[in-house]
Amino acid sequence: MQASEAASAMTQRPRSKDRRSYHRGGGRVVLPGLIAAAMTLGACAVGPNYAPPTMRMPDQWNQDLVRGLTDGRADIRTWWTLLNDPILDRLIAQATRGNLDLKRAVGRLLEARAQVGLAGGEQLPSIDALADLEHGRLSEGVQEELGSSRERTSTLYETGFDASWELDLWGRISRNVESADANLQASLEDYRDVLVSLYADVATTYVEVRTLQARIDAAAGNVATQQQTLKLVQDRKRAGLASDVEIAQAQLNLATTEALIPQLRISLQQAAHRLGVLLGERPTALYDILADHTRVPTPPAQVAIGLPAELLRQRPDIRSAERQLAAQTAQIGVATADLYPRFTLSGFLAFQKYGLSSFFNGDNIGYGFGPTVMWNVFDGGRIRSNIAIQDARAEQALYNYEQTVLTGLRETQDALVSYVQQGERADILARSVTAANDAVRLVTSLYVSGLTDFQNVQDQQRSKFQQDDAFAQSQGLVVQDLIALYRALGGGWARPDDRPPAATPMKTDAKPAGAAKAAGA
Repeated sequence: MQASEAASAMTQRPRSKDRRSYHRGGGRVVLPGLIAAAMTLGACAVGPNYAPPTMRMPDQWNQDLVRGLTDGRADIRTWWTLLNDPILDRLIAQATRGNLDLKRAVGRLLEARAQVGLAGGEQLPSIDALADLEHGRLSEGVQEELGSSRERTSTLYETGFDASWELDLWGRISRNVESADANLQASLEDYRDVLVSLYADVATTYVEVRTLQARIDAAAGNVATQQQTLKLVQDRKRAGLASDVEIAQAQLNLATTEALIPQLRISLQQAAHRLGVLLGERPTALYDILADHTRVPTPPAQVAIGLPAELLRQRPDIRSAERQLAAQTAQIGVATADLYPRFTLSGFLAFQKYGLSSFFNGDNIGYGFGPTVMWNVFDGGRIRSNIAIQDARAEQALYNYEQTVLTGLRETQDALVSYVQQGERADILARSVTAANDAVRLVTSLYVSGLTDFQNVQDQQRSKFQQDDAFAQSQGLVVQDLIALYRALGGGWARPDDRPPAATPMKTDAKPAGAAKAAGA
């Protein structure tokens, strides 16, 4: 190379890696004719086009329409209001604002939304501002060739823009955006699923609190009755009509009943603590709100359960599983696009000059542009292995979807059976409580009259306490089974605005099986 050519190359060569892209080198080859031919074909997304899977659903639930069950469309949007409990309504609203699991779900939703923006950004050109300074020194030999007209040391200043734009001819970017969109929708369904679980957990725990209070009240009522009986036996002993054995029996009965109350109070406070944490509060925050022993909420007279097919659109976990399948199916196309050449348009525009005088003169403008193609001609089978991986993951996502649907059917059917059978049990226990009250009253009268011994009184009082406690538990279980039914139906997420709340700072105080084989442009 002549000295003059070396000096010219020093002033005209591109100054960044991107701007060298239109030269041969770095494993990339410019094929203008091939690019022009490819662009005439238009963009064509490779990989399978997603179609939602279909599952055969039962025509109806395997449960007779008894105890107020109807086959009308289920009213699940704000199902807790059907229990007519203002305190529960207040707790649900507070949990929506404060629950930390829900806030985490909002964070995951915001992350998925940002991922969509990240994937979509690849569809637009990338433009970078640049500034470069290069200080150089010519060799003595080159200096002699150039003569005194050229400084041996010099500094090159440069500023301008680089730009590149990938032509998405095979749909790699569009499939990635499609996958990100589906993942965003899945995250929204996951948020809704957290709502479904949260509302059910709040209501179930609240009913548990009221049930424990009812059991404590029932135990306290039996304690009062048994205290009266003990006094009766003591009075009879002083009159010579009762023995020390009868007094001991009365004291045993009373102590046994009294011993259950502290255990119930432990469970009550623990339930209140769980409820406080569900609301995002300290465990003891709800003591005042729950202090009054109000009744266990009463189920509505009519409960619409809808049809099994409605689960596919009502349950967020099923909807999320379907969106996850869609996202993974798109990833097959992303992997398949790597089999084809990748085309990029790139260029630069910059001011270049030795020295800063008259730097922005038009004579100092340099530019370069041109298309680039990259095609992996050998990779040891990695691309096809990745396609197989994505296809297998899509197969797994399909099975996960089908399993989620079956789980939804099972949970709904279980809740229906439990609600109906527990309701029948509560009716039977209500009759047993009435009979137990009558039995205690009659046997006590016979004991006072001397017509029966105290053992019968003791047995009937013990039986009455057991029936009172079982009935109080059963009343709560009926409501909890109804809550489980609404949860299984996917109730609680379809609010009027259907939008998740904004994240707030935390306070410290188609079946894709085999689709890869059929992938094509």
